[in-house]
Amino acid sequence: MSTKSPKVLHIDWTTCEGRGLCTELLPTLLTRDEWGYPLPYDRRREPHIPTELKTDAQRAVKLCPKASLRIISRPDR
Repeated sequence: MSTKSPKVLHIDWTTCEGRGLCTELLPTLLTRDEWGYPLPYDRRREPHIPTELKTDAQRAVKLCPKASLRIISRPDR
């Protein structure tokens, strides 16, 4: 059993303005609603970040114009 907690993408909905940059940087993880706000494809509040998207997710966090994204660890459920 792995001791690492899975990484998830936390979206701070109170600061997000729906500019859509994160959906452009993470097109296989996020889509947009009609106002440009990100919607996770897995329909979770905090989508799981696959290992192969870790670098792209870090870039999206860094480039988010409103600093509305964070990568956090969540225990396995």
